[in-house]
Amino acid sequence: MVFMAAVGSGDSSSPTAAMGPDLGSLLTRAARGDESAFAELYDATAARVHGLVVRVVRDRAQSEEVTQEAYLDIWRHCTRFDPSRGSPLSWMLTIAHRKAVDRVRSAEASKARDLTYETTTVEREHDTTLEKVEVRLDQQRVRRALASLTETQRGAVELAYLGGHTHTEVAALLGIPLGTAKTRIRDGLIRLRDTLEVTA
Repeated sequence: MVFMAAVGSGDSSSPTAAMGPDLGSLLTRAARGDESAFAELYDATAARVHGLVVRVVRDRAQSEEVTQEAYLDIWRHCTRFDPSRGSPLSWMLTIAHRKAVDRVRSAEASKARDLTYETTTVEREHDTTLEKVEVRLDQQRVRRALASLTETQRGAVELAYLGGHTHTEVAALLGIPLGTAKTRIRDGLIRLRDTLEVTA
């Protein structure tokens, strides 16, 4: 069922239109499958129905969707309308209100699920203060360990691991044979390891 695009597009200049159509009669005809009667019903009531939906949903795009869903329900269930229980417009507004409330509840439930997901999956921020303290303590331990090396060991280790030089470059920079440079670096690293294990 395709609804009329324009709200209130009927001929309001006719005497019948000025009095307003008989909604009960239109619903009865629509219940028998009369699409033209339903189109007239839509034109006569869309402004009121949509206005109610907008007040509940408060979102223009979603309100249009909900209004269309409400009219689809009205079309499907117009045989259920009972004039003894209220006016045609009240019955239609009840359907529209129920649809609007359902949409709001659905949106709120979706937001709640998203919030729960975010709070349970976002990594907790690290304690940066604790990290800084740990880094500072590590730096102090390394400086103390370096201080425990002989001057020749410390010079070779600092060039190799703090300066980023190769063993050959260390040997050249210190003016010593390559084998001597390797020995100083190896002995320095062994002493550093032992010192750091003691202070750990």
